[in-house]
Amino acid sequence: MIRFVKYLVLVIAGSLVSCEGLFLFNPNQVVFSDDEKDLNRKSVERIRMLPVTDTVRFILMGDTQRFYDESEDFVKSANGQEDIAFVLHAGDISDFGLSQEFKWVNQIMKKLKYPYLTVIGNHDLLANGPIAYQRMYGNLNYSFEFGNHKFIFVDTNSREYAFNGKVPDLQWLKSELDNNSSNKNAIVIGHMAPFHGDFDKNLESRYAEILSSDPNVNFTLYGHQHSFSDSIYYNDGVHYHVTTTVGARGYMIVTSWNGGHKVERVTY
Repeated sequence: MIRFVKYLVLVIAGSLVSCEGLFLFNPNQVVFSDDEKDLNRKSVERIRMLPVTDTVRFILMGDTQRFYDESEDFVKSANGQEDIAFVLHAGDISDFGLSQEFKWVNQIMKKLKYPYLTVIGNHDLLANGPIAYQRMYGNLNYSFEFGNHKFIFVDTNSREYAFNGKVPDLQWLKSELDNNSSNKNAIVIGHMAPFHGDFDKNLESRYAEILSSDPNVNFTLYGHQHSFSDSIYYNDGVHYHVTTTVGARGYMIVTSWNGGHKVERVTY
């Protein structure tokens, strides 16, 4: 309880003053410096400068929310790992969708030796979170290719859109998977797994079918549940891996190659 009160004090104090020293009268205001904008694109540019090999090894973590001390310790642990290409943040960067929360997490994450990329979480969609996320990181749905892999990041937070039948955007997802003439390994990353209650049940079976019908999809990655899990949930050959929160001091190391992958669970 004491820790939470201290956190709220920091949020209010941090929201009152911007990085330019100007007073903000609304904690929902979104003010970022140039080096805090378009971070996903900047990370992709860094990744594309890395040497390409048949195997890619990366970290999946998530749900930083207000776990700032644990996030600092995550960075220390991640920086001690070897042969990591980049870090994927599986969403819930913030807790209340406040721009100051995004700033604090980025200040921690930029201490990583590796580029980091994000997918939006349900908490990131609170208040002015969608505006803050898009200014700091970029599009809610996006993809990039590295070597023989294609990474597809999709907003799966259906509940935050009142289950309007449009999230996740299945047409966009299908087009991204189809736009893969080189048959690269396709890895889909979302915050909310399709079997979770916050995912639109009217879209669940179609989402799973889109993944399982693509021979380039072997596994897919998520956060949100604050615990590790791994299952071929729909008995269709596609692995659904979920990482725990940094609040529980854990993350995954994923190694992927043509025709296979391996997942290691790390606690720190």
